[in-house]
Amino acid sequence: MSSRFSLLFSIFTLLCLFSLPGLAQEPAERDDPELQYVEPFQVFDNLYYIGARWVSSWLLVTDQGLIVFDALYDELTDMAIDNIRQLGFDPDDIRYLIVSHAHFDHVGGARRFQEEFAAVTMMTEEDWQMTNEPAVYREYPTPIRHLSASNGATLNLGRTHLRFMTTPGHTPGVLSTLFTVYDNGYPYNAMLFGGVGLNFSGVERTELYIDSIERMQQLQDIEVNITNHPSDDFFERAAMLQERGEDDPHPFVDPQGWTAWLDTLKSNAEAKLADERAAAN
Repeated sequence: MSSRFSLLFSIFTLLCLFSLPGLAQEPAERDDPELQYVEPFQVFDNLYYIGARWVSSWLLVTDQGLIVFDALYDELTDMAIDNIRQLGFDPDDIRYLIVSHAHFDHVGGARRFQEEFAAVTMMTEEDWQMTNEPAVYREYPTPIRHLSASNGATLNLGRTHLRFMTTPGHTPGVLSTLFTVYDNGYPYNAMLFGGVGLNFSGVERTELYIDSIERMQQLQDIEVNITNHPSDDFFERAAMLQERGEDDPHPFVDPQGWTAWLDTLKSNAEAKLADERAAAN
């Protein structure tokens, strides 16, 4: 690889890294629970936001216990746990922790959920393996290996049904989840894409990412985008939800927005792939 391409590639990687909302903040700002604090709020009948300003955590309520999506890390994990209590739920009722991928900001607090609340933790086999390797960005307590999710696997808790897709790219084993949310009892199809960022390198990984996007584009009737980092308009939608009138549509129900978002992700990834191939040559 020439020095010119090396420089261009480094710049491109940094741009991809900081393209996610919140990632442009300094680490001290991202790690500060006071700066990152978000009042927990109900998004749907059965789904609550318990995460931070720069990285998400979600609470799914079922008739047989609680499911948490992503554990955050360090003091932000404390914040998520406190948020569960603030919403009136008991963390001891957590039955499952679903980890989207094995980067510190999503898996770093998993060991605490396991040890304090006996949460059964699920991740893909590829990302379980990552937890036994040197951390990509920063170290975190190694979680105890529990369940491995494969593409097409399902999980039932009471009347709640989760279906999993492996969507590699951001990490080798990103886990995405499809489930139903309810608005005043009316069901909507929701999906949490577990690894959005382009902060990785290599032609093969980028091709995997694009393949994952294309498989998600083939899904039918996805109406709600559950992001694992708040999107640019996330808090704007949250404010609209708080001010929503009786006859107003739900601001997070947006099938057209889901489709347009995937189109943008694919376009960005294709540009990255072109640069990756140029750098490889």
